[in-house]
Amino acid sequence: MAISAAVLAAIVLPLELGSSSGPPARHTRPSPSSRSTGRAAGRHAAAGLPFPSPPGRGLHPGPNLAPGSNPAALPGDVLIADEGNNRLLVVSPSGKIVWQFPRPGDLPPGMTFLEPDDAFFTPNGRDIIATEENDQVVSLISVRRHKILWRYGHPGLPGSGPNELDNPDDAMMLPNGDVLIADIKNCSLLLVRSGAHVPAERLGIQDTYCYHQPPLRFGSPNGAFPLTNGDYLVSEINGDWADEMTLQGKVLWSTHPPGVAYPSDTNEVSPGRYMTVDYSNPGQIVEFNKQGRLLWRYGPTSGPGKLTTPSLCEPIPTNGDILCNDDGNDRVIVVDPRTDKIVWQYGHDGTPGSAPGYLSGPDGVDLVPPYSLLVRHGPTMGLPTFRCASGLPSGACTVFPAR
Repeated sequence: MAISAAVLAAIVLPLELGSSSGPPARHTRPSPSSRSTGRAAGRHAAAGLPFPSPPGRGLHPGPNLAPGSNPAALPGDVLIADEGNNRLLVVSPSGKIVWQFPRPGDLPPGMTFLEPDDAFFTPNGRDIIATEENDQVVSLISVRRHKILWRYGHPGLPGSGPNELDNPDDAMMLPNGDVLIADIKNCSLLLVRSGAHVPAERLGIQDTYCYHQPPLRFGSPNGAFPLTNGDYLVSEINGDWADEMTLQGKVLWSTHPPGVAYPSDTNEVSPGRYMTVDYSNPGQIVEFNKQGRLLWRYGPTSGPGKLTTPSLCEPIPTNGDILCNDDGNDRVIVVDPRTDKIVWQYGHDGTPGSAPGYLSGPDGVDLVPPYSLLVRHGPTMGLPTFRCASGLPSGACTVFPAR
């Protein structure tokens, strides 16, 4: 999601905000993928989640929402990684907290849950995969049992060996239970088999020289999001890059998200249309194609619409609006790209807190099933073969013996 500017200063050359390769097209939203979302809804209608997931249409905004918020912007509840408060929340469209982890007593003695910076529902819709980036671990959490089921990494101990990570970001659980992790400071991507504590495959040479040379090296990769064609979209902080690649290490294309200084968590809006956020102040949301052509930009430089170090936005599949966490403003918002207005907000602008209606540096967001990112992508998500593509440079793809 986000690595501190101080850390990056030594490895990233200054990148000047540039212009797009042409004027942006008039913003018309692509039709949401109703077919895959409908299939997901059928599979997960009886998933047994311990909270409701009603659509916001017809609901009145509760007192925890910012004035002017419209619950109808959301098809259901929202998962928030509230990093500064060391917790995960599920918030209803009307602004009510309906689930929280950890509650008092959820963690056994000696176990911590610190600074979750990303969290997504798993493809089965019953668990949450969360990244504790600054604590060097990825955790799998049972929603119903309020229990950590599995961890990869040693809390508080960065490293590059088995069961070690260094600034991990945006862990993605695949439908078979394997986990794909962007290991930022190790300049590589890791695939870990379900329940394992050793890597099964590494993409990238894994060293400390993080610059753009995929698949041999990655410039501080901070996300690898699934595409509907089975490939993955990797964000590289250093140099402003987005790369489409397979889990076998084949790179299909690389481009610069236009005018972005610090790309974060690039993902797919629809086939051929991609979205990244600029983790800067002021921040911005940018949509582009694989040629790096600007398709739409949201980036007010002042006023209540201004973003401050936002780190993730993802499309809402039912209406084309955009769900974002605006980290530096301590809020989660929904932006309507047809009007370029914020139409829903949980959190008080620039005012951290832990009481209902407040957040502290939220750094991750997802919708509740069946609209969550990995549930929607489950039917088309690429699975590992644990075979490397032919013709790759030595060290670009490493498959480890099964243990």
